[in-house]
Amino acid sequence: MRYSTQTITLSIDMYLSNLSSRKMRNQLKRHFQTKVSHITILDWVRKYSLMVNNFVEKLGYNLGDNFYADETFIRRDKQDDRFWACVDWDTRLITGVHYSIAGNIEEAKIFIEKSVKKKKPKFIQTDSAQFYPKAFKKLFYKNKIGGLIVEHKIQNYQKTRIHNYKIETVFMKIKDRVDDFRGLKALWSAPIIMVGLTIQHNFIEEHTTTKEYPCSLAGQDLDLGENRWLGLIKLASKD
Repeated sequence: MRYSTQTITLSIDMYLSNLSSRKMRNQLKRHFQTKVSHITILDWVRKYSLMVNNFVEKLGYNLGDNFYADETFIRRDKQDDRFWACVDWDTRLITGVHYSIAGNIEEAKIFIEKSVKKKKPKFIQTDSAQFYPKAFKKLFYKNKIGGLIVEHKIQNYQKTRIHNYKIETVFMKIKDRVDDFRGLKALWSAPIIMVGLTIQHNFIEEHTTTKEYPCSLAGQDLDLGENRWLGLIKLASKD
Protein backbone atom coordinates (compact mmCIF):
# COMPACT_ATOMS: atom_id res chain seq x y z
CA MET A 1 0.00 0.00 0.00
CA ARG A 2 0.96 3.65 -0.35
CA TYR A 3 1.41 4.10 3.41
CA SER A 4 3.61 2.17 5.82
CA THR A 5 2.21 -0.59 8.01
CA GLN A 6 3.17 1.49 11.06
CA THR A 7 1.13 4.47 9.84
CA ILE A 8 -1.91 2.30 9.13
CA THR A 9 -1.87 0.32 12.36
CA LEU A 10 -1.08 3.40 14.48
CA SER A 11 -4.07 5.15 12.93
CA ILE A 12 -6.38 2.20 13.61
CA ASP A 13 -5.15 1.80 17.18
CA MET A 14 -5.39 5.48 18.04
CA TYR A 15 -8.80 5.91 16.42
CA LEU A 16 -10.24 3.01 18.40
CA SER A 17 -8.48 4.29 21.52
CA ASN A 18 -10.39 7.61 21.46
CA LEU A 19 -8.74 9.84 18.85
CA SER A 20 -11.05 11.02 16.06
CA SER A 21 -10.05 10.44 12.45
CA ARG A 22 -9.49 14.18 11.96
CA LYS A 23 -7.31 14.45 15.06
CA MET A 24 -5.34 11.40 13.94
CA ARG A 25 -4.86 12.98 10.53
CA ASN A 26 -3.46 16.09 12.23
CA GLN A 27 -1.12 14.07 14.44
CA LEU A 28 0.33 12.23 11.43
CA LYS A 29 0.95 15.52 9.65
CA ARG A 30 2.53 17.28 12.65
CA HIS A 31 4.74 14.50 13.96
CA PHE A 32 5.52 12.35 10.90
CA GLN A 33 4.99 14.77 8.00
CA THR A 34 2.55 12.22 6.58
CA LYS A 35 -0.46 13.57 4.73
CA VAL A 36 -3.52 11.34 4.81
CA SER A 37 -7.21 12.20 4.75
CA HIS A 38 -9.49 11.39 7.67
CA ILE A 39 -11.66 9.36 5.27
CA THR A 40 -8.68 7.15 4.45
CA ILE A 41 -8.14 6.53 8.17
CA LEU A 42 -11.77 5.47 8.53
CA ASP A 43 -11.37 3.20 5.52
CA TRP A 44 -8.40 1.51 7.21
CA VAL A 45 -10.39 1.01 10.43
CA ARG A 46 -13.30 -0.56 8.58
CA LYS A 47 -11.24 -2.70 6.21
CA TYR A 48 -8.96 -4.24 8.82
CA SER A 49 -11.63 -4.55 11.51
CA LEU A 50 -13.62 -6.77 9.16
CA MET A 51 -10.54 -8.74 8.11
CA VAL A 52 -9.42 -9.37 11.69
CA ASN A 53 -12.95 -10.15 12.88
CA ASN A 54 -13.31 -12.87 10.24
CA PHE A 55 -10.13 -14.42 11.62
CA VAL A 56 -10.77 -14.16 15.37
CA GLU A 57 -14.32 -15.49 15.06
CA LYS A 58 -12.88 -18.81 13.86
CA LEU A 59 -10.65 -19.26 16.92
CA GLY A 60 -11.48 -21.47 19.87
CA TYR A 61 -11.81 -19.93 23.32
CA ASN A 62 -11.69 -21.27 26.89
CA LEU A 63 -14.48 -19.37 28.57
CA GLY A 64 -16.20 -19.48 31.93
CA ASP A 65 -19.79 -20.31 32.79
CA ASN A 66 -21.06 -16.86 33.78
CA PHE A 67 -22.01 -14.43 31.01
CA TYR A 68 -23.43 -10.94 31.43
CA ALA A 69 -25.36 -9.33 28.61
CA ASP A 70 -27.15 -6.08 27.95
CA GLU A 71 -27.91 -3.49 25.31
CA THR A 72 -27.19 0.23 25.32
CA PHE A 73 -28.07 3.21 23.17
CA ILE A 74 -25.48 4.41 20.67
CA ARG A 75 -25.88 7.80 19.04
CA ARG A 76 -25.86 7.71 15.23
CA ASP A 77 -26.89 10.52 12.91
CA LYS A 78 -29.11 12.24 15.50
CA GLN A 79 -30.87 9.04 16.55
CA ASP A 80 -30.31 6.29 19.09
CA ASP A 81 -29.48 2.81 17.81
CA ARG A 82 -28.86 -0.19 20.02
CA PHE A 83 -25.54 -1.92 20.65
CA TRP A 84 -25.77 -5.31 22.33
CA ALA A 85 -22.81 -7.00 24.03
CA CYS A 86 -22.17 -10.08 26.16
CA VAL A 87 -19.07 -10.55 28.33
CA ASP A 88 -17.61 -13.65 29.98
CA TRP A 89 -16.79 -12.54 33.52
CA ASP A 90 -13.91 -14.99 34.02
CA THR A 91 -11.87 -13.66 31.11
CA ARG A 92 -13.59 -10.29 30.41
CA LEU A 93 -13.81 -11.39 26.78
CA ILE A 94 -16.74 -9.95 24.85
CA THR A 95 -18.29 -13.14 23.49
CA GLY A 96 -20.77 -11.59 21.09
CA VAL A 97 -22.08 -8.25 19.84
CA HIS A 98 -25.04 -7.11 17.79
CA TYR A 99 -26.07 -3.77 16.28
CA SER A 100 -29.68 -2.85 15.60
CA ILE A 101 -31.97 0.12 15.20
CA ALA A 102 -34.67 -1.42 17.40
CA GLY A 103 -34.99 -3.53 20.53
CA ASN A 104 -37.39 -6.46 20.32
CA ILE A 105 -37.60 -10.23 20.71
CA GLU A 106 -36.10 -11.02 17.31
CA GLU A 107 -33.12 -8.70 17.79
CA ALA A 108 -32.58 -10.14 21.28
CA LYS A 109 -32.70 -13.66 19.85
CA ILE A 110 -30.07 -12.82 17.20
CA PHE A 111 -27.86 -11.25 19.87
CA ILE A 112 -28.06 -14.22 22.26
CA GLU A 113 -27.28 -16.64 19.42
CA LYS A 114 -24.11 -14.67 18.68
CA SER A 115 -23.23 -14.52 22.39
CA VAL A 116 -23.20 -18.30 22.88
CA LYS A 117 -21.50 -19.15 19.59
CA LYS A 118 -18.08 -19.47 21.23
CA LYS A 119 -19.43 -21.37 24.25
CA LYS A 120 -22.73 -22.06 25.96
CA PRO A 121 -22.47 -20.91 29.60
CA LYS A 122 -24.42 -22.12 32.61
CA PHE A 123 -26.21 -18.78 32.83
CA ILE A 124 -26.54 -15.40 31.18
CA GLN A 125 -27.56 -12.44 33.29
CA THR A 126 -29.47 -9.55 31.72
CA ASP A 127 -31.55 -6.65 32.95
CA SER A 128 -35.34 -6.89 33.19
CA ALA A 129 -36.15 -5.89 29.61
CA GLN A 130 -39.26 -7.80 28.55
CA PHE A 131 -37.83 -9.17 25.31
CA TYR A 132 -35.09 -11.24 26.99
CA PRO A 133 -37.25 -13.94 28.66
CA LYS A 134 -39.18 -14.49 25.43
CA ALA A 135 -35.97 -14.71 23.39
CA PHE A 136 -34.49 -17.21 25.87
CA LYS A 137 -37.62 -19.31 25.68
CA LYS A 138 -37.45 -19.44 21.90
CA LEU A 139 -33.76 -20.39 21.91
CA PHE A 140 -33.23 -22.71 24.83
CA TYR A 141 -36.43 -24.10 26.28
CA LYS A 142 -37.21 -25.64 22.90
CA ASN A 143 -33.64 -26.95 22.60
CA LYS A 144 -32.85 -25.01 19.45
CA ILE A 145 -29.19 -24.48 20.31
CA GLY A 146 -27.38 -27.76 20.80
CA GLY A 147 -30.00 -29.16 23.15
CA LEU A 148 -28.51 -27.29 26.11
CA ILE A 149 -30.63 -25.13 28.38
CA VAL A 150 -28.92 -21.93 29.51
CA GLU A 151 -30.30 -20.40 32.67
CA HIS A 152 -31.51 -16.83 32.39
CA LYS A 153 -30.82 -14.65 35.41
CA ILE A 154 -32.48 -11.25 35.63
CA GLN A 155 -31.07 -8.26 37.49
CA ASN A 156 -34.12 -6.07 38.07
CA TYR A 157 -32.82 -2.66 39.08
CA GLN A 158 -36.28 -1.43 40.07
CA LYS A 159 -36.42 -4.14 42.74
CA THR A 160 -32.80 -4.57 43.80
CA ARG A 161 -31.42 -1.07 43.02
CA ILE A 162 -28.38 -2.90 41.67
CA HIS A 163 -27.29 -2.42 38.08
CA ASN A 164 -26.02 -5.19 35.80
CA TYR A 165 -22.66 -3.58 36.50
CA LYS A 166 -20.40 -6.30 35.10
CA ILE A 167 -21.48 -5.44 31.57
CA GLU A 168 -21.99 -1.75 32.33
CA THR A 169 -18.24 -1.30 32.80
CA VAL A 170 -17.71 -2.48 29.21
CA PHE A 171 -20.42 -0.16 27.93
CA MET A 172 -18.96 2.84 29.72
CA LYS A 173 -15.65 2.44 27.92
CA ILE A 174 -17.23 1.85 24.51
CA LYS A 175 -19.71 4.72 24.84
CA ASP A 176 -16.91 7.09 25.85
CA ARG A 177 -15.21 6.28 22.57
CA VAL A 178 -18.36 6.80 20.52
CA ASP A 179 -18.83 10.17 22.26
CA ASP A 180 -15.33 11.12 21.17
CA PHE A 181 -16.36 10.34 17.59
CA ARG A 182 -19.30 12.76 18.18
CA GLY A 183 -21.57 9.85 17.43
CA LEU A 184 -21.51 7.44 14.53
CA LYS A 185 -22.59 8.41 11.05
CA ALA A 186 -23.74 5.96 8.35
CA LEU A 187 -25.81 2.92 9.28
CA TRP A 188 -23.71 0.64 7.06
CA SER A 189 -20.50 1.80 8.77
CA ALA A 190 -21.60 1.92 12.42
CA PRO A 191 -21.67 -1.87 13.05
CA ILE A 192 -18.17 -2.21 11.59
CA ILE A 193 -16.80 0.48 13.89
CA MET A 194 -18.38 -1.32 16.85
CA VAL A 195 -16.71 -4.57 15.74
CA GLY A 196 -13.39 -2.69 15.72
CA LEU A 197 -14.02 -1.50 19.29
CA THR A 198 -14.76 -5.10 20.31
CA ILE A 199 -11.45 -6.28 18.84
CA GLN A 200 -9.70 -3.42 20.63
CA HIS A 201 -11.20 -4.63 23.93
CA ASN A 202 -10.55 -8.35 23.40
CA PHE A 203 -7.11 -8.33 21.77
CA ILE A 204 -5.37 -4.96 21.90
CA GLU A 205 -5.70 -3.43 25.37
CA GLU A 206 -4.96 -5.00 28.73
CA HIS A 207 -7.96 -5.07 31.04
CA THR A 208 -7.58 -2.52 33.84
CA THR A 209 -8.56 -5.02 36.55
CA THR A 210 -6.97 -8.28 35.43
CA LYS A 211 -3.90 -6.63 33.84
CA GLU A 212 -4.21 -9.24 31.10
CA TYR A 213 -5.54 -9.28 27.56
CA PRO A 214 -8.99 -10.91 27.56
CA CYS A 215 -7.99 -13.08 24.61
CA SER A 216 -5.00 -14.43 26.55
CA LEU A 217 -7.17 -15.34 29.56
CA ALA A 218 -9.47 -17.09 27.09
CA GLY A 219 -6.65 -19.29 25.79
CA GLN A 220 -5.65 -17.29 22.72
CA ASP A 221 -2.26 -15.79 23.53
CA LEU A 222 -1.37 -15.19 19.90
CA ASP A 223 2.15 -13.73 20.37
CA LEU A 224 1.13 -10.55 18.57
CA GLY A 225 4.17 -8.49 19.53
CA GLU A 226 4.12 -4.86 20.65
CA ASN A 227 2.17 -3.71 17.59
CA ARG A 228 -0.83 -5.94 18.25
CA TRP A 229 -2.95 -4.67 15.37
CA LEU A 230 -0.14 -5.48 12.95
CA GLY A 231 0.20 -8.94 14.50
CA LEU A 232 -3.52 -9.58 14.08
CA ILE A 233 -3.58 -8.33 10.50
CA LYS A 234 -0.65 -10.58 9.58
CA LEU A 235 -2.38 -13.61 11.07
CA ALA A 236 -5.66 -12.71 9.40
CA SER A 237 -4.01 -12.27 6.01
CA LYS A 238 -2.65 -15.84 6.19
CA ASP A 239 -6.01 -17.32 7.13
